Amino acid sequence: MLTKYFMSEMAHLHPQVVIVTDRIELDSQIHNTFNHSRLKAARATSGKNLVDLIHKKNADIITSLVHKFDTASKNHAVVKSKNVFVLVDESHRTQYGELNVQMQRALPNACFIAMTGTPLMKAEKNTATKFGGIILPVYTVNQAIADKAVLPLLYEGRVVPQQVNESSIDSYFEMVCEPLSDYERADLKKKFNRSDVINQGEQRIYTIAWDISLHYKKNWQNTGFKAQLVCPKKLVAIRYKKILDEIGIISTEVLISSPDDREGEDTAYGETSDTIKSFWKKMMDEHGTPKKYEDNLISRFKNSDKPEVIIVVDKLLTGFDEPKNAVMYLDRSLKDHSLFQAVARVNRVSEGKDFGYIIDYYGVLKELNDAITLYGEYEPSEIEGTMTDVREEIDKLPQRHSEVWNIFKAIANKKDLEAYSQLLRDEITRQLFYEKLAAFARSMKVALSSMTFFRNNSDEEIKRYKEDLTLFLNLRGAVQKRYSDAVDYKHYEAQIQKLMDAHIQSGKVEIITKLVNIFNEKEFAEEVEKVVGKAAKADTIASRTAKHITENMDMDPAFYKKFSQLLKETIAAYEQGRIDEVEYLKKVMQLKEDVLSHTDSDIPKELHDNNPAKAYFGISIECYKRIDTENRRLKEVAKETALAFDEIICSTVLHEGDPVIDWQSKTNLINPMKLRMEDYLIDVIKREREIPMTFDDMDLLIDQSVEVAKKWLR
Repeated sequence: MLTKYFMSEMAHLHPQVVIVTDRIELDSQIHNTFNHSRLKAARATSGKNLVDLIHKKNADIITSLVHKFDTASKNHAVVKSKNVFVLVDESHRTQYGELNVQMQRALPNACFIAMTGTPLMKAEKNTATKFGGIILPVYTVNQAIADKAVLPLLYEGRVVPQQVNESSIDSYFEMVCEPLSDYERADLKKKFNRSDVINQGEQRIYTIAWDISLHYKKNWQNTGFKAQLVCPKKLVAIRYKKILDEIGIISTEVLISSPDDREGEDTAYGETSDTIKSFWKKMMDEHGTPKKYEDNLISRFKNSDKPEVIIVVDKLLTGFDEPKNAVMYLDRSLKDHSLFQAVARVNRVSEGKDFGYIIDYYGVLKELNDAITLYGEYEPSEIEGTMTDVREEIDKLPQRHSEVWNIFKAIANKKDLEAYSQLLRDEITRQLFYEKLAAFARSMKVALSSMTFFRNNSDEEIKRYKEDLTLFLNLRGAVQKRYSDAVDYKHYEAQIQKLMDAHIQSGKVEIITKLVNIFNEKEFAEEVEKVVGKAAKADTIASRTAKHITENMDMDPAFYKKFSQLLKETIAAYEQGRIDEVEYLKKVMQLKEDVLSHTDSDIPKELHDNNPAKAYFGISIECYKRIDTENRRLKEVAKETALAFDEIICSTVLHEGDPVIDWQSKTNLINPMKLRMEDYLIDVIKREREIPMTFDDMDLLIDQSVEVAKKWLR
C-alpha cells in the first residue's frame, strides 16, 4: 500500500522504492510479487548493482538484502536523490550495528520507513528513536486477530518436577574439580548451578520427549499440521532428536547453524562438542552445503508428511511463515521481542486451524505476559519515556576510552603486551580493567550503530577505537586465563553433565497452567496471577537467596550453612501446608534480607560491623559446641576468640589499613600468625576458659579462620 501511494501520488517526482530485508527467501518473494505488477522491479545482485539501479533509474521497485549496503557505501558514489523511499522490513533486527550506518551513508537523502511488529524498546536499541518516531495509528496484534489476519494463541504451562541428590553431586563434584583452586571451584559451581544448565539433564529431556510424543500423537498426528520444538542449545536439540527417534512415535529433523556459530543462549562452556561436529558432518554429507541443508529441511517441513516436528535453537524463530505450523513446544528462555516473534510462528491462518498452541516446559509465562502487555495494546505515549538520545552514550566514549588507557599509563612501551599482563597481576587493578573495558565496549556498540558517530569522527579515529577495543578484549581473555579469573570449562563439561544426568531425577510432567487464550485479557491475567502470585514470588526469592548462599559459602561457612537450612525448612513448611503463601513470602523475604545484610540475631553486637570477625565467631562456636556441649558460656568465649583472631590477623596482613599484596601465599606471614593464634587458644581458651581443646581441634579452627580471612582481606 505504501509503494502504491508513493508511485501514484508522487508520480511527478519519479520516485523509486527500495525494499530492504535480511533474508534471501523473502527478498525473492517480494521481487516476484512486484514482477507481476505493472511496475518495473529489479533485485540488487551486489552493492554496485544497487547503486547503478538507482542512479540509472532502471527500476521503479528495487529489492535488496541489507548486507548489500556495506559495499554500496564503501566502494561507490553515494545516491544524493531525495526521491528514494526505503522500506525496511523487520527493522528490529536489521537496524543496529554498522549495516544501518552504511545504509544511511549510501542513501543520505532518502526517506527511511521501518516496519516491525516488535520494535525494540531498550535505551541503546530503540527502533522508534532510530527512525525518528512512530507513524500513527499503530496496527496491533489484537487488531490483526479481530481482522482474522492471524489466529489467537492458546498457552499451556507444563513442568517437570526434579529431585536433586545434593550429597552425591557435591561429593563427586569435589573429586572432579580437585585440581581447581577454591575460587575456580566456586566459579564453576556457579556456572553449573543455573537452572538453564540443570534443565538440560538427560532424564528431564527424556521425560519431555515422551510428553511431546504423546501430546502430538493425540492432537495433531495425521491432521497435516506440524510443530516446532525450541531448545536452549545445539547439543540439547540433538539429544532431543535422538530420544524422540528412539521413542519412535513422531518424525523429527534438527535445523541448527554450523558448529562455528554460537547459536542459542550463553552457556557455561563454549567449546563445540564432538556430538555437534559429528551431526553437522552427517548433515553436510547428506545435503552438501549449509544453505541446501536449511532449504531442504524447510521444504520437507512445508511440503512433505515428514518431519512432523522440526527441532531448532535460533533458526526459524523469526520470519518463518508456514500456516501448517500449529504448535510450538518451548524449552528455552526467551523474552521481549524475541519471545513475541517466536510464538507468532504458529499464529498463521490455515484452513481447519482455529488457534496456535504454545506448550511451555521452560516457564516463560511472566515474560509472555510482559511481551503481550507491550505489543498487544501498544500505546506509543507509554513508550516515549523509555527513549534516550544515543548521543548521550556516544559522548561518553572518549572518556571511557581514556579511562581504560589510564590504567596502563605507567607502561612506556605500549606494544609490550607482556607488560600489560604483568601490570594486571594485581587483582584490584584487574577488576578495575574489566569494569572500565565493559563500559568502553558498551559505548562502542552504541556508537557503531549511529550515523552521528561516523559524521563526527574521522575514519582514522574510528579505526583507532576499533583496534584498541580489539586489543583490550584480547588482553582480557589472556589475563582471565593466566590469573584463573575464568575456568576452562571444556575439560569438566562431560564429567559434570554425567553427574547431573545420574543424580537429578525427573518426575512425570505436570500441567501448571491450563490452556488459555493469551489475548483474552481477563483469563490470561488470572493464570499469570496463579503462577506469578505470592508463592511464585516467594519461590523466586528463595531460589535467588539459595544461589547467593551457595556462591558465598566459603566467606562465612557457619552463617551460610545456618541460613541454607532455615531456607530449606521454610520451603518444606510451605510444601507440606504448614504455612500459607502469605507467610511463606514473608519468611523468605526476611531470610533474604538477613542473608544479604549478613545479619544474625545470634551474633554479638560487638561484631555487627566486622564481617571477618562474624565468620570467625561462627567457626569458633561450632567448634566449641562439638567439644563442650554442657558449657553455657560458649557464645561469650566464641566472641572473645573472634575478636582475638581478628586482631592477630589484621595486625599481620594489613599495612596502613590495606592488605599486603599476595599475603595469602606468603608463608613467612601466615606461619607466625598461626603460631600466635595457637598460643591464644592454649593460654586463654584451654587454660583460662577451660575448653578441653586438642591440638587437632586448634589446627582445624585456625585453618578454617585463616581460609575465611583470605576471602575477606584481599
